[in-house]
Amino acid sequence: MQVMLYQLPNGKVVHLTIEEYLSLTDEDIQYLMSIDFGEHIRDPFTGSAVENNKREKFIDTEFLPMEDYDLNDIASDDLPFDDIIDLSDNLDN
Repeated sequence: MQVMLYQLPNGKVVHLTIEEYLSLTDEDIQYLMSIDFGEHIRDPFTGSAVENNKREKFIDTEFLPMEDYDLNDIASDDLPFDDIIDLSDNLDN
């Protein structure tokens, strides 16, 4: 049975099942606030997926900062733009 946290309008949080949440009426919410039911949560991410994140961080050890390279020495795979379009011809022909 999964339990969710529901925050009342007064800021307190109650633990509810999905069935309880779906059957919750405005009168129920008013009653819970009138008896000061619930608790204040200090950490809003308690029990969330953020807390349970098991994915490891990937550090690329092959990365070299650009300071190690001279940009003029890097070979380009691109054709120069001037080779694609011949700018010496008149375009009005």
